[in-house]
Amino acid sequence: MRPPMASKLPSEYSEASIRVLKGLEPVKQRPGMYTRTDNPLHAIQEVLDNAADESLAGHGKRIKVTLHGDGSVTVDDDGRGIPFGLHPEEKAPVIELVYTRLHAGGKFDKGKGGAYSFSGGLHGVGVSVTNALAKRLEVTTYREGQVATIAFSGGDVTEALKVRKALADDRKQGTSVRVWPDAKYFDSVQLPAAELAHLLRSKAVLMPGVTVQLIDEKKKDTQSWQYKGGLRDYLMQTLTADPVIPLFEGEGYADSNETFAEGEGAAWCVAFTEDGQPVRESYVNLIPTTAGGTHDSGLRDGLFNAVKGFIELHNLLPKGVKLLPEDVFARASYVLSAKVLDPQFQGQIKERLNSRDAVRLVSSFVRPALELWLNQHVDYGKKLAELAIKAAQTRQRAGQKVEKRKGSGVAVLPGKLTDCESKDISHNEVFLVEGDSAGGSAKMGRDKESQAVLPLRGKVLNTWEVERDRLFANTEIHDISVAIGVDPHGPNDTPDLSGLRYGKVCILSDADVDGSHIQVLLLTLFFRHFPKLIETGHVYIARPPLYRVDAPARGKKSASKLYALDEGELTAILDKLRKEGVREGSWTISRFKGLGEMSAEQLWETTLNPDTRRLLPVQLGKHDFLATETLITKLMGKGEAAARRELMELHGDAVEVDI
Repeated sequence: MRPPMASKLPSEYSEASIRVLKGLEPVKQRPGMYTRTDNPLHAIQEVLDNAADESLAGHGKRIKVTLHGDGSVTVDDDGRGIPFGLHPEEKAPVIELVYTRLHAGGKFDKGKGGAYSFSGGLHGVGVSVTNALAKRLEVTTYREGQVATIAFSGGDVTEALKVRKALADDRKQGTSVRVWPDAKYFDSVQLPAAELAHLLRSKAVLMPGVTVQLIDEKKKDTQSWQYKGGLRDYLMQTLTADPVIPLFEGEGYADSNETFAEGEGAAWCVAFTEDGQPVRESYVNLIPTTAGGTHDSGLRDGLFNAVKGFIELHNLLPKGVKLLPEDVFARASYVLSAKVLDPQFQGQIKERLNSRDAVRLVSSFVRPALELWLNQHVDYGKKLAELAIKAAQTRQRAGQKVEKRKGSGVAVLPGKLTDCESKDISHNEVFLVEGDSAGGSAKMGRDKESQAVLPLRGKVLNTWEVERDRLFANTEIHDISVAIGVDPHGPNDTPDLSGLRYGKVCILSDADVDGSHIQVLLLTLFFRHFPKLIETGHVYIARPPLYRVDAPARGKKSASKLYALDEGELTAILDKLRKEGVREGSWTISRFKGLGEMSAEQLWETTLNPDTRRLLPVQLGKHDFLATETLITKLMGKGEAAARRELMELHGDAVEVDI
């Protein structure tokens, strides 16, 4: 049986289906392809850019923007005025073509003597987009002793061109454009005040001597900008932090005999700061390129190669550090104004410059200028090099981040850890023990119910200047973190202590100098990377004895073993034995070389037994956190040799050396 034929669909695809959009229809159909549709700022900017291009070409000294009470915006300039005669080929008034035709304008004429040598783009849509998306647009042009007016609605002429003779009170030349943006094309017709003011201010910065004015009729407020100091003054006013070296500024433009067109080049001002939010603004022919582009890349390339050359010349790069452009650029703030004869932008709103030659253009002027400056100011050059090298080291450390080793989604307890049986954190203790031999004695002598032992191999890493992300590269520190159940954190963090496995974390090391050193290294680790454990009272130092005294039987007392923490306690024990009538020299004094020499029974009796041991809680004491941090920096910082020497000279007499 044959299947039934499909019924004919009501719509067909035929020659008549093809629709040709004419005039400004494409803009109305897809406004987002041509401008920003969140608000009309970019549409108004197209009018402003035309006024700025007149000033850039040297034909205007004033630009005025007026925000009217009815929501319309007027842009006035004192440029040459838009021509309003008939176009020789199109046979229509030029002013009408400029506002109603895509790809029509004076900026395509780049030949010698063209209307605009440098202008803000060649997409040719420009102000015609503004017209297409406006309920009404009025243009008045003053030129050659005449005044011409024309009005549009939705891109179509509603009031034909009228030309009259200029009156005595009319301006001599210039253009006035008033725009009523159509709300149906925008999310909001309200112009962002801060963005508009910033845009106008930057125009004034980039055109020294030109006055830019903003009048808000609703607020009855007038702002005016005119800069003579140019980019330098603007950048200094915008920076949020002070530069670490003087501002690097300059400009360079090509001559006719160079590989670039005459007049092409850039002006720049760069500041390097150690903190604060970087300020980065770039412009091409006065058009703000908020997404950067190839001219920014040229600045980056020039700065990087100049700084890299300086570092290599003075042999400043530490071993193992590789410098990248982002390292030099990381703390750079800048304002860059490029002049490009034939700029190619990405997208209609011209947020990003794509002209390939702009990289070479800007770099060719920036690099030699900075190289010369650095070699004239070597001390500042070294400061800049230090900033770049520091950024490179930070980047490399971040790239070497080491995560906690996990298995089956749960952190695996270290194999060296001998855990306790109880799960009651308030009673549980873990002893961080120096060496495997001492660890063996501790494992045998401990209370298996509540005491855990984690042997450490040798001296742990000095972690005072180790980035947190690199901590887990060290096996011992990784094992400590996993065993106690808390991740590394800072003093202002709020770490999750719910995973803490022991109420007491006890440092157990020999009673000699090496043991003290290990104590200091572990305390440094806890203070720097686990400060909340100290703050909440979970860190302790176990104090094993240094001496054992075997005393003979005396009277009713049988022979006994007595333990002394140090020389002071040893003296006190001997004095007591003498008072008890024990003959001088009848006792035997033994010194423990290390915990490994103690039997399990002795270690329990002296150091592990809660009833007889001496456990020292670790607290900040009288110093606040910052004071303690400063002191530990002097003691443990790699670059603090001079401060340590001074500390030893001042307080060296207070220390008893055990050799």
